[in-house]
Amino acid sequence: MNSAAIGVFDSGIGGLTVMHALMRAVPAESLVYFGDTARVPYGPKSPDTVRRFARENVQLLLDRGVKMVVVACNTATAHALDYLRASFPIPVVGVIGPGARAAARATHSARVGVIGTYGTVSSDAYGRQLRALLAGVEVFSRACPLLVPLAEEGLLEHPATRLIAREYLEPFSEDGIDTLILGCTHYPLFKPLIAEILGPGMTLVDSAEETAREVQQVLGARGLGSATGRNGERRFLVSDLPGQFRRVGRTFLGEDPGDVEVVRAGEG
Repeated sequence: MNSAAIGVFDSGIGGLTVMHALMRAVPAESLVYFGDTARVPYGPKSPDTVRRFARENVQLLLDRGVKMVVVACNTATAHALDYLRASFPIPVVGVIGPGARAAARATHSARVGVIGTYGTVSSDAYGRQLRALLAGVEVFSRACPLLVPLAEEGLLEHPATRLIAREYLEPFSEDGIDTLILGCTHYPLFKPLIAEILGPGMTLVDSAEETAREVQQVLGARGLGSATGRNGERRFLVSDLPGQFRRVGRTFLGEDPGDVEVVRAGEG
């Protein structure tokens, strides 16, 4: 057993949905979250730049003694997961594989939708994973970039949000999908709205919840689980704007994140 913390990083705030899922799934584990708020968003950046940022983020977390890292960012997972696994000696878990595996199990029609940032959608990371898992699967992907700022403003039920969500999602009705992957960490906040638009026959795959389940499995398989018998500690680090992170973080976590430490990105 290992009482060291699990590190979690994202380009900004959205990865707090993964943090929230981990707090529920592995409550005894201490967690250190780093939001790279000085360099957000990662979606429009080149793969090389995303890999460099991701490596710096993992090193920052390693310097704080973590035993595992969760890449709570779809864009960083798409461009950097294999690179990170080859570069560091600790387990590194991303958000795309768990979501793709859950979708492959859930679909009955082998027609799966994916929504995400431009970076995630253009990488076809979910599509490649799904095609490797399920012969004959058809994948329909759409970027939904405006949902990110709406989530961060807490406008989850605003009429403008409903209008934008319908514009993004209604074309899926012509694709015949029965499963939709929420391929951005902000999107779980919109699950009720997305379910309402797409109807009761649609399975929504929340990559945050699936990633938390994978972390449970890795902890067990590697003998890394904490045995303290009490809830672990939670620490929050950002590279900029701690006040904004704390304000918006309440929406994502369902509670106040408390003290937020500012660190210099790329310097640990």
